Amino acid sequence: MGDDRGDKALLDRLTLLADAQAALASTLDLLEGLRRACRVLTGRLGDWCTVDLLDEGGRLERAVVVHCTPEALAPGGYEGPLPPVPEGDGGPLPRVLRGAGPLLLADIVPPSRAENPLHARQLELFEQLGAHSAVIAPLRSRREVLGALTVARTDADHPFTEDDLPLVEDLVRGLALQVDNARLYQQTRHIAERFQRVLLPELPQVEHLQITARYTPAQTIAQVGGDWYDAFVLPRGDTVLAIGDVTGHDLQAAVAMSALRNMLRGIAVDRQEPPGEVLRRLDIASHTLIQEATATCIYGLVKRPQEQGSWVLHHSCAGHLPPLLTTAAGDTRYLETGAGLLIGMDPEHRRPTAVDEMPAHSTVLLYTDGLIERRGESLDRGLTRLRQHTAALAREPLDVFCDELLGGLGADSTDDIALLAVRPAPPASP
Repeated sequence: MGDDRGDKALLDRLTLLADAQAALASTLDLLEGLRRACRVLTGRLGDWCTVDLLDEGGRLERAVVVHCTPEALAPGGYEGPLPPVPEGDGGPLPRVLRGAGPLLLADIVPPSRAENPLHARQLELFEQLGAHSAVIAPLRSRREVLGALTVARTDADHPFTEDDLPLVEDLVRGLALQVDNARLYQQTRHIAERFQRVLLPELPQVEHLQITARYTPAQTIAQVGGDWYDAFVLPRGDTVLAIGDVTGHDLQAAVAMSALRNMLRGIAVDRQEPPGEVLRRLDIASHTLIQEATATCIYGLVKRPQEQGSWVLHHSCAGHLPPLLTTAAGDTRYLETGAGLLIGMDPEHRRPTAVDEMPAHSTVLLYTDGLIERRGESLDRGLTRLRQHTAALAREPLDVFCDELLGGLGADSTDDIALLAVRPAPPASP
């Protein structure tokens, strides 16, 4: 019988460890993952638990507080910044944050006996939530202590003991690894996003031609993609419009995006050829220099009107969603000619150039797929929704046009979004 009880205890311990780590790993959102892991612990190890995290500047924040009876927690009353960590001993939590532990707290003193403000906050929490015993353990990564886990029990007849410390130590080891990986991931994402934003170009000022652009990173998927746009004026006076999306959602995609955009700029300025030929040369250059990258791209040239004619868009598309033309009256049309293969598929592919007029006060919109694509929904539905929105915004100023598109269509997107909009705005007749 003794062996059976021992086997069951070992199985329960291993299951708890696995379930806590699986809960933390079940989401890319670090705080939500910690909440899920704490729910596992409060259901099977303690009555409530907290996770306190240190930021890069050494500031401490109570990131998560979970109770087995959620109604026992006052809404928003526990999480948030904590007092500074004292340099001396200063109580069990500061000791743990310097790497000690796990520490067993079998005799919890009242807040009146606190050694410093941080200790007082910890003891106040114990008093408010009725802790009779607790274990505090460091979340220690390979490089540093990231924070602390506190697990408490409210039942005086079933306190934590020294026998519980090895289990808690195993728990925090796995949780700390997950927290460290999540932070490294977030840092990489932050670098990629900053890199991407730094590369966003300054839009040219062109007489009687309004140009506006927007870029927003993904909000729910925790990686930055390779979306980009560009606009500049060639020596001969044509205005270049370009937009694209490099395959991938990471820093490597952002680097490939930068290389592709710069190659396109160089080819466009040097050759000043029709868009189809420029994209063909870009495909050859990409195949030679960044062989494993594939990308979608639209390259367009906006040409000034001749005498009383319209502005004209010459464009070629490499696997990208088609430009959308919206007239001032709200009529919409996708410019679907000039389509070809993705960049990186076949460098010998001959690419067409399409030509479309741009009536006065019409808007040509270039966009990436994050604006319209939704999981479980057909692409045609997303394209139709975009037409409906641009028709309703046809007479709005171009800045408002782009902002409203992002607000109306981009709020629930799980991908990066780039927009580039251009509108001929001839002077009013005298």
